[in-house]
Amino acid sequence: MSPFALTRTLPPDATAAALRADVAEGLTSSPKALPPKWFYDARGSELFDEITLLPEYYPTRAEREILLARADAIARATAARTLVELGSGSSDKTRHLIRALPHLHTYVPVDVSESALAGAAATLLDEHPELTVHALVADFQDGLVLPDTPGPRLLAFLGGTIGNLPPAERADFLAGLRERLAPGDALLLGTDLVKDERALVAAYDDARGVTAAFNKNVLLVVNRELGADFDPDDFGHVALWDPGQEWIEMRLRALRPVTVKVRALDLEVSFEKGEELRTEISAKFRREKVARELAAAGLELTHWWTDSASRFALSLSHPCPAGDWNGGWTRD
Repeated sequence: MSPFALTRTLPPDATAAALRADVAEGLTSSPKALPPKWFYDARGSELFDEITLLPEYYPTRAEREILLARADAIARATAARTLVELGSGSSDKTRHLIRALPHLHTYVPVDVSESALAGAAATLLDEHPELTVHALVADFQDGLVLPDTPGPRLLAFLGGTIGNLPPAERADFLAGLRERLAPGDALLLGTDLVKDERALVAAYDDARGVTAAFNKNVLLVVNRELGADFDPDDFGHVALWDPGQEWIEMRLRALRPVTVKVRALDLEVSFEKGEELRTEISAKFRREKVARELAAAGLELTHWWTDSASRFALSLSHPCPAGDWNGGWTRD
């Protein structure tokens, strides 16, 4: 059997169709909004890699610190033979887990980019020739079907990406993950934590303006893919902390009255001066909130690890037995 397999469950035109639908809905809504996944074309990915190296942007460093310190503990708590990673990208952070899991048989990276999956698999198989890699070209929010692999399975969703989902979507997503976990399986979840507002805003509005360029890149994606005529110079980057929702919002604010044509959608959209287009929410969490949302999905939080400065957390949860699932209320 080949050590590498790739399964495409995402139709070849699915990404283009999703972009068209999101832009059509988002630019005609009030307020206007676009999902953050459209930041990440090749240029957007380069900019995000640059962001992770900025002094203001702590999440990547904090999560890596936890993985380096706790990978052995995660391995002991899960005894995983299959590691599934959602939104795997380059699989950089999961290398720490792969090295720590002594009985790991199969790694299942899930991403929308076939080239990223193939490149990461080649690197991993050079380092771990005994490993089987079954890559999935898939949207992990849309009907994910996992291959038949040895258990127990550890499903990893790292990077704090869970915070990009609004609360209702987050609840549905976690419930969907629970349905894919068998007894003995586990979920490893990365969550950014509530902290000082200044530190949070700085992480999304760095002094060099890299995050501003990343934010505006969504306009260039829409221009290229849908024939729009956005001028990024017509918009300013905004990062705000919402203390009620406990999330950061990134927005693009029109600096002057603007009319944009999106030729592929036969759509004309007007922005008043000062009108904003929301491009991302990034929810921040407290331990109690994570435990409550996991419990509502039928998952019991069993382990909680933070970095030394308590900026970021990795939590490990397991499926509640059917008779113990209490509809979302945590047990005393």
